[in-house]
Amino acid sequence: MSKIKQYHLHKENPEKLQFGVYDLETYLENSGTHALKAHSHSYYQIIWIQNTGGTHYIDFNGYPVKENSLFFINKNQIHYFDAEARHKGVLIHFNDSLFRPTDLDIFLKYQVFNNYERPSYCLKEASLTLINSYIDLINLELNNENAFGYQEVIRSLVKSLLVILERVHNKENTSDVGLNHPYTNQYIQFKELIEEYYNQNYKLAEYASILNISTKTLTTITKTMANTSPAALIAERIILETKRLLAFTSLKVNEVGYKLGFDDVSYFVKYFKRHMNQSPTEYRNLLEKTTNK
Repeated sequence: MSKIKQYHLHKENPEKLQFGVYDLETYLENSGTHALKAHSHSYYQIIWIQNTGGTHYIDFNGYPVKENSLFFINKNQIHYFDAEARHKGVLIHFNDSLFRPTDLDIFLKYQVFNNYERPSYCLKEASLTLINSYIDLINLELNNENAFGYQEVIRSLVKSLLVILERVHNKENTSDVGLNHPYTNQYIQFKELIEEYYNQNYKLAEYASILNISTKTLTTITKTMANTSPAALIAERIILETKRLLAFTSLKVNEVGYKLGFDDVSYFVKYFKRHMNQSPTEYRNLLEKTTNK
């Protein structure tokens, strides 16, 4: 059914530390062609590409690689590396289970992994020393696997690194809206709910009810935080998943619609066409022609 491969981290060994850090150049050499083909992960990935050159592809968009580019790949996002590029840098993998449940909302479910419009940014010179120091400490502790508190130290260091990266992200963001904004927690919760329920045909009022706020307040939150409506954010996620399923699975159009919570296939086709100016079949056919050139 699926035309792409999904990779997992220690799926057969859940007792292992759900984390890994790698030299990017070596990792790509060892991966062969796997990393060059569209694929997804059931875990989070941070890619720090330190040299300029090539393009990184995430969910149908190509992002030019500049010096010290950071890419944040969320679970189930589809991405692949440029076959012509010779990347140098650092690659970090981790699962939800690396952290305790109380840590997840703060350190995993924030904006850098939920920003589909801007999944990358460039580190500036002032941040490099600090971030390198955390990675050095992590690598140092990875050699102490049998030492007391090993996993706790790794967990704390990774958590701290994520906080630093989020600070840098907000500092470099030209918007005044950041993690300290009063709406931040509710906005992040809403994005999480979209991720959980986008394929269940939830109405806006149902999302607002779960958040225990009115639809008017929810609209104010998304307008403030993302300059768009909550309905637009929901539609954006549905359309993204539709494009993924059309491009990377052999599901028929009606099966794609059912998978995304549409009982009426004709309405699903109209919905997609309204947002993409073409039908699902036209989109798939054009994609296949472009790919086979």
